[in-house]
Amino acid sequence: MAGAARFQKMNTRDSMPNGPMPSKGTRPRKMDAAEGSIVINAPVGAVYKRWLAFEDYPKFITAIKRVQKLDKNHFVASLAFNGKRYEATLEIMLRVPERRLAWRTISNSHAQDHLAAGVVSFNSLSDHGTRVSLKLTSSFGGNVSHRVDKYLRNFKRLIEKR
Repeated sequence: MAGAARFQKMNTRDSMPNGPMPSKGTRPRKMDAAEGSIVINAPVGAVYKRWLAFEDYPKFITAIKRVQKLDKNHFVASLAFNGKRYEATLEIMLRVPERRLAWRTISNSHAQDHLAAGVVSFNSLSDHGTRVSLKLTSSFGGNVSHRVDKYLRNFKRLIEKR
């Protein structure tokens, strides 16, 4: 990964760029980031298509309880973290078919202090194998590194089940 920055299991305690400055007496948002990858025994086209099935996210991303598609690039997700429920609007920022997908949450009145962003990459290893790499940054709390690994394992099981 020459020339690319890697942020594995990294915590940043500063405000997000372009986000509101913390008001006096409040603590800045804590952002956690992690990345992971897994090899899935399926062709890259099928794996990419399945990741785009947003309504299936609750089947492998356990924090997502429900997804409602708004349009081609926006959806609302009902999330549960640390015993609390949130609703977040997510925006697809980048689509490169069978290669990469990037998204972020859009600040709204339901989860204005919680932000997340992610990138998932798909690399064909053969006609029947794909490496899926997930990078996730989140202020929702919890162990982001554990969640990334869990989500990838769940996705692999979902794809490979017969």
